[in-house]
Amino acid sequence: MKNYIFGYARVSTQDQELARQIDALEKYGVDQIFTEKITGTKAHRPQLDKLKDKLREGDTVVIESLSRLGRSTKDLLALLEAWNGQGVKLVSLKEQIDTTTPTGKLLVTVLSALSQFERDIIVQRTKEGLESARRRGRNGGRPKADPGNVKKAIKLYHAQTHSIKEITAICGISQATLYRALAAQRETTASKASTTE
Repeated sequence: MKNYIFGYARVSTQDQELARQIDALEKYGVDQIFTEKITGTKAHRPQLDKLKDKLREGDTVVIESLSRLGRSTKDLLALLEAWNGQGVKLVSLKEQIDTTTPTGKLLVTVLSALSQFERDIIVQRTKEGLESARRRGRNGGRPKADPGNVKKAIKLYHAQTHSIKEITAICGISQATLYRALAAQRETTASKASTTE
């Protein structure tokens, strides 16, 4: 199965030019470029969404700079974490970041640690909130994804017959749940392989 190199270029307004970014991406040697003229503060960017749907394990995303990708530091961290879990490499030309190099891996590790810290704080606050609610006689919490639906989603992902959005819609799970399941599957496979060596 061929691994693809995708480029993503973005400017904030219709008046700005994409040529400089596109030239840099073409020089790198990308297979396909996704471009859009839309402010980085928008939550939904159609071309970025199309790119995310196309990505498969082993693919590479190339950008001119990190500022072209993330709406905010939090958004960038979430995207990097999702792609790392999916087995997708990110290359940022301006910052000279490649998530498969030692420096790039260090960046992802630091970003992941920050994300984990942020999640831990949220979990702690949620637990405190639930305990407080229980003391007042109320129960709450988000229901866990059905294991059968998660397994079905993983099978559909490996079959490569549907986009990520289609898979999550069919199986009724979130993209984050699918990425976590795929990462767990890869870890299990790697663990089994290391024990048989």
